[in-house]
Order: sequence, then C-alpha cells, then structure tokens
Amino acid sequence: MLTVDQLRGRILDGSLDTVILAFTDMQGRLQGKLLHARFFLDSVLGHGTEGCNYLLAVDVEMNTVDGYAHASWADGYGDMEFVLDLATIRLLPHRPGTVMIQCDLAGTNGVSVRVSPREILRAQTERAASHGWKALAGTELEFVIFNTPYDQAWDTGYRDLEPANRYNIDYSILGSTLVEPLLREIRNTMYASGLNVESAKGECNFGQHEIAFLYDEVIATADNHTYYKTASKDIARQHGQSITFMAKPNQREGNSCHVHMSLRGKDDDALVFWDAERGVRTALYDHFIAGVLATMRDFTLFYAPNINSYKRFVKGSFAPTAVAWGIDNRTSSVRLVGQGKGARMENRLPGGDMNPYLGLAAMLAGGLYGIEHELTLEPETKGNAYESGAPTVPSTMHEAREALAQSAIANEVFGEDVVRHYVNYADVEIAAFDAAVTDWELRRGFERL
Repeated sequence: MLTVDQLRGRILDGSLDTVILAFTDMQGRLQGKLLHARFFLDSVLGHGTEGCNYLLAVDVEMNTVDGYAHASWADGYGDMEFVLDLATIRLLPHRPGTVMIQCDLAGTNGVSVRVSPREILRAQTERAASHGWKALAGTELEFVIFNTPYDQAWDTGYRDLEPANRYNIDYSILGSTLVEPLLREIRNTMYASGLNVESAKGECNFGQHEIAFLYDEVIATADNHTYYKTASKDIARQHGQSITFMAKPNQREGNSCHVHMSLRGKDDDALVFWDAERGVRTALYDHFIAGVLATMRDFTLFYAPNINSYKRFVKGSFAPTAVAWGIDNRTSSVRLVGQGKGARMENRLPGGDMNPYLGLAAMLAGGLYGIEHELTLEPETKGNAYESGAPTVPSTMHEAREALAQSAIANEVFGEDVVRHYVNYADVEIAAFDAAVTDWELRRGFERL
C-alpha cells in the first residue's frame, strides 16, 4: 500500500496517471470511477467525489428495480458521497500507471450509508471492539478456469466452454502446469498489490483452482477479496482465458469460499479462542461457535446470495448441507482447526459468489450474538454430517429469504433497514428467475409437450 505522500510523489513524477475510486456493491462487485491522477490531486483528494445512489439499488444487470428505501425513482436517484479510505491506496501492476483507493459511502448529508456492505461489516467490527476484541479472517476462494475467453463465452451462451484441465487435479502438481502462466501472474500481481500470498493448488472440478492468502483484520480481508476477484478476471482476459467464481458453474463440484475466523484482543497476543495454560478452547470460543450455528439458517442469504448458490449444497460434494460442527470434519458446515494462535473456525457454507463484507459480517455477528447471550454449544457431530440428522441449511433462495425476513436476531444485530434492503434484493432475484424461460424448459418441452 502507498501513503498519501508516496501517491502524490508518483503522480507528480509522472509514474502514475490514473486513480480508481471504488466501492463494493450488493453483489460484491467493485464499482466506481477512473480519474486522471492530476485531477485527483487537485480536486478530489481531501474532498471526495460522488456517484448515483442507485448503485446500491440495482440488480446484476444494472436494472433499476422497486422496493428499496435507500434509492428510488420517487426520490430522484440522487447522489451519495465516495468517502476515500486512504489506508487502501493500492498499486495495480496489471494496469500500468494505475492505483485504486477503496471507499466508504455516505449520503450528501455526510451520514454513512447503512446498507453499504462495507458499512455493515464495520458495524460488526465496532461491536467486537466494544468488547476489546478484533476479528481476523481469511477467505479461500475457488474458481474455474476456462480456455474460452469471456467474449466468446458470452457469444455462445456459455455453452461448450473448454475447461483448462480435463480431469480432477486436486493437489496435482502436474495438473497445475497447464495454467501456471496465468496462476503465476495472478499470484505475483496480488503480492505486488499488497496481498500476502500463501499458495495455489488444484481442486476437484475440471479447471478448478484456489489461491490462498494470509488472514488479516476482517475489513482488510474483504477489501483484498474484492480486489482479487476483479483483478483475476482482468488478468485472465489478458491471457485469452476466463475465470468464474460462481457457486455452481456446471454439474460438477461448485466453487466454495471457506471463511476462517478468530478473535484476538486489541493486543495481538491476547487470545480469545484459546486457553494457553490448559491447552483447550475457551468458553468464549464455544459461545462464538454456538452463535454462528444458531444464526446460520437466518443468515444464509448473506453467505449464499444468488439463485445459483443453492445448487452447490449437495450431499457428498464437500459443500455442507447440515448445520453442524466438528473438529477437522469437512462434512460439517463449521470445522474447527488449529490450536493456540492458530485456533479458528472454518465456515464452509459460503460459495465463491459470496459478497465478502456481508458474509464476514454475518459470521462475526452470529458469533458475537452467541457470546453476548452465552449460547450453549451442542455436542460435536462426529463422522458423516450429511447423514447426521442435524438441521439443514436452506436449499433455495426463497427459503433463505424467508429465514432472514422473519429473523428477530437479524433485525437486532443488523437493523431492520438492513434486513429489509437485502430481503428486497432476494425478492428481485427470485422474481427475475421465476420469469425467465430456461434452456432446461425448452429442451424438455419445445417438441415433446
């Protein structure tokens, strides 16, 4: 990351000419503006800029839709302020002469936009801070690489795409060879952009891979996550390939985004989840786990925000279906791993399409709720959680929508305005899908019915 003085110096010496100001929308995408660097210095730094408030009230296709209190035709779709977070000045090596600054959002009255995903996560970090804690997290994003470029995939209706690998290459060194030029550039670009790269590995689906990064405080992790997804697609396009993070791109294994989380004291050495003297989990850790499990069904929409997300939840696929926890058990939705400073919980429910701010906010909110209400942790699920008889996660977006809409806990920890906003988001997606005529319907009914 650059300091403001370093940014100013590089603009004045001509090595930087473009500044991107970006925020993350409801769908987890970076939205914003590209500014000439000298204009940024002269007119934006210290002042900020504006964008239309409809950006938090549209669907994936950028259609204006009804039902949002935040922005509407009735209110004229006015502006909101981009509030620069000057701790996020990031060089973009894959875009020469360019830096990006991630932003918060505020109304023209200066009040933070509460339904902004970054603000929703910040509210939960403030809850943690009120207890003297900070939340650390890492996200493990899987993706599928295709040798078919994005434009060609669009033109062919995403049919007959060529995966970068022709067989299961989970942990295969040989299998990574075909895609190493792309993966190497992504890894090195991320490192040069300020991300702490750990490793890359193959996964189960054909052409499926994962790049892992070191954990960080939750907002920094979400910032890095959104940048990484966007930059990876940019780099794949430059290589004549495409990458998808959608939860279930085909009938094989879906793309997960396992989330690892722990709490620390404000002094980084102060462990919240681990009793170092006795070498065991703390009661606070058990309450936190219990809270994540107790809210998992209610908060599933924040972990699985799209129609397609729910097609990933298949028994025996390593995607969880049971609301259960286990020690190093990959069949459960919550897996406990590590000891000491490494003690953490892995939430295996989210898919690659998760908005990281919302998913991390949901997990942290649920865990803090468990601590604040001293929830009792049910016994560990041992063995195959798919066959455990435990409650199951919602199997459709409609079921998840209903769970969130009726959740007293969600209204308590997020606020009724936030809940209404994202319930409407679900309503919009469900209505659009229900109105669509799919290939499946045409194939079955065009001639035979």
